[in-house]
Amino acid sequence: MRIVSLLPSATEIVYALGLGDDLVGVTFECDEPPSARTEKTIVVGGRDTRDLTPGEIDGYVKAQLAAGADLYTLHAGALAGLAPDLILTQDLCRVCALPSDQVSDALDHLGCRADVLTLDPYTLAEVLDTARAVGAAAGVPDRAAALVTALRDRLDRIAAAVAGRPRPRVAVVEWVDPPFTAGHWVPDLVEAAGGTAVAARPGARSVETSWAELTGAAPDVVLVTPCGFHLDGAAEQAARIAPRFPGAAVWAIDGDGLIVRPGPRLVDGVAAIAAILHPDAVPAAPPGAVARVA
Repeated sequence: MRIVSLLPSATEIVYALGLGDDLVGVTFECDEPPSARTEKTIVVGGRDTRDLTPGEIDGYVKAQLAAGADLYTLHAGALAGLAPDLILTQDLCRVCALPSDQVSDALDHLGCRADVLTLDPYTLAEVLDTARAVGAAAGVPDRAAALVTALRDRLDRIAAAVAGRPRPRVAVVEWVDPPFTAGHWVPDLVEAAGGTAVAARPGARSVETSWAELTGAAPDVVLVTPCGFHLDGAAEQAARIAPRFPGAAVWAIDGDGLIVRPGPRLVDGVAAIAAILHPDAVPAAPPGAVARVA
């Protein structure tokens, strides 16, 4: 089985299933494990936005979409040279990864007969189901079942640790300029960690909102988890918006590592949020996971 992953979360699932040696192609954003980006062929490229502010990134994305331009580039020649058997892609978010229709068009053009598995989870339960789907497609359903069982066991232990405790009101800011509220599986993470998600869209797409809506939700805790940023970037942005929430504890979280990528590490995200909300009930988050800024 020769596997190509066109999104970082799928790459993480492949490795969690013990299929790293079968993975032959990844995207330029696949950084977990770090060896994925250095040892595998890059088949999807895109603009490096590390030097842009959140507002500049938002402006670039909106301009590209308005012009009908692509945010990602599929290196079709590299893909064809890999002769993949299985390609993992998505239609969940055109901003986050290459959509599956572009992949299908490229395969038709190349005459490639690879199976294409589209992963589009909207809830935490559906994220766990994607691991089963990848395992089945890759011929290792038993490994997938064991992985999901282990992840569910961790979630059950966290739930038991926080059961019966007061549930803080939690607002998650997925982007700061302009503000976006929490959507998809992110509210599920808050609930699983012993909080109550406010100003959120569980199981639905994250959308642009207003600071008035977020502050009006009267959160006890604000979590800043910007897509595309790890802890340092999240902390910088959290510090800038903290004055908007004078009555709340404001925390930054490694968004890319723990919150926004729908893969196995979402359970680490639940544990990290639980450590913020109930520090006397669960172990502290590991270094590099979270930071309080206000």
